[in-house]
Amino acid sequence: MPESPMPANTVLLSTMMRELSAKPGFTAALLQQLGGASREEKKGPALLTPRLVDELRKRILGEDWKGLDRFPGWTMRQINPAVSVAGRVAGKAEVNTSGAARGAKGWGSQLQRFLDVGSYPLDREQVISLDEPSHLPGFSTDGIITPMGHEVARGDGPNSLAPEHAESQRLADALNRLAANALNSTAPFAVTIGGHPSLTPEGLVKALVATGHQVTVIDARYFANFGHLHYKGQDVMMPFWVNTRFAVPGTGFLGFGARPLLLPVSHAEYEWSIRGPHINADITYYFGIDGKSEWRTMDTLDQAWVLKRAAHTYTGEKAIEVTRLAGLITVAYMHQHARRPSLPFGGYYALGVCQDGVSAIERRMTGSVTLFPNTADTALFDDERDAEVNAMMRAIPKDRGGAPPEGERIFGSLPAAPDTQGRFAAISIPGLAADLNVSYAAWKSGRLHRIHHGLLYLAAVAVGMAGAIATIALARRRAKR
Repeated sequence: MPESPMPANTVLLSTMMRELSAKPGFTAALLQQLGGASREEKKGPALLTPRLVDELRKRILGEDWKGLDRFPGWTMRQINPAVSVAGRVAGKAEVNTSGAARGAKGWGSQLQRFLDVGSYPLDREQVISLDEPSHLPGFSTDGIITPMGHEVARGDGPNSLAPEHAESQRLADALNRLAANALNSTAPFAVTIGGHPSLTPEGLVKALVATGHQVTVIDARYFANFGHLHYKGQDVMMPFWVNTRFAVPGTGFLGFGARPLLLPVSHAEYEWSIRGPHINADITYYFGIDGKSEWRTMDTLDQAWVLKRAAHTYTGEKAIEVTRLAGLITVAYMHQHARRPSLPFGGYYALGVCQDGVSAIERRMTGSVTLFPNTADTALFDDERDAEVNAMMRAIPKDRGGAPPEGERIFGSLPAAPDTQGRFAAISIPGLAADLNVSYAAWKSGRLHRIHHGLLYLAAVAVGMAGAIATIALARRRAKR
């Protein structure tokens, strides 16, 4: 793959590791960092299991720089066992039927670690007002940026929304706490603004609109930033690549030996922008590697290569409905945490990744799904209290079996849309735009095909050629007669 063009102030992961892999202890420290959950979860799967850590180590120590810049490049069928997904049997065996799981008093203190509610604990009855400015602290990089030595740091600083942090954090906490009103034995919680009381997340959005606020919700797509690394003040490009099992057109011979279309995993989230007389805030909603399906702030700086695209924009009643659905999914995941407290990664991957919840809402709002991959094991979504969410999760496409995704989901997941000529000029990951350009053209014309593998395909080609030769020979023999 080429190493250009690149965004300004950006280097490839291989460039950094060429220079630092020989430094004593650095590779081990990096792998330890990437193998754990980061405080900065946004736009990054950070899902390095022992097998993936070992794979990354092999590529670094073996100086496989090309492979490092397309890590891991596996199919979904290969990734599934690598993350030790809790399957149907394991998930059901872990069901906790104790009083704590079913909503007995005191369970909130056990589960609150999966829902950020700030100063609004689940067991305390409260009524708060948003008419006054938030008194929460402003943006801080404490716990977000981690120096790793050798001019390397992990984590991102503030973006242009950071000045709103106190207001955004209060609103995210309030929405999470309002969603928790639907949990058993949670103390009542209410939010008022301009004299309008709210007991649900969607009720608060209605109240914001009623008090003169403009509320816009977008379905946002990014490239997932797998590392959040910086080297010598430069961004380190570190996506997480998946093999789509489609062949890049123009590679290989007779469909054999073609290069697979590798795609960086995308991050999807819903983003709320609120502007008005009382509140100016920006918040986001997704399910992260921290096991939390919740509203969060969105005020850390994105590296230039991750891009951003608004796949859908909602206002008015549609914005209110997206808020309601996000609240329902919050509650469903809290029920999952109570019933299955031992799921790896807080349920991340087994219960889905960031795309699953966004896909479920997208299908409800638009009738289609344009995200890949979706990993939720729908057999785990069996709690009768979450019937609407269970149905939504069952309705979206699944990628756990390893079948190639639909083209609509390959290109719909991207954080950049094709231009009028069908080209992805905005994408700056070296080599990717060229592959996408020819693959997109092939898809639009119905010529994007699955990649062929091994001797079985060769045998099929041989049989086909032999059959064609036999047919020609027979035709010639008949013609001579």
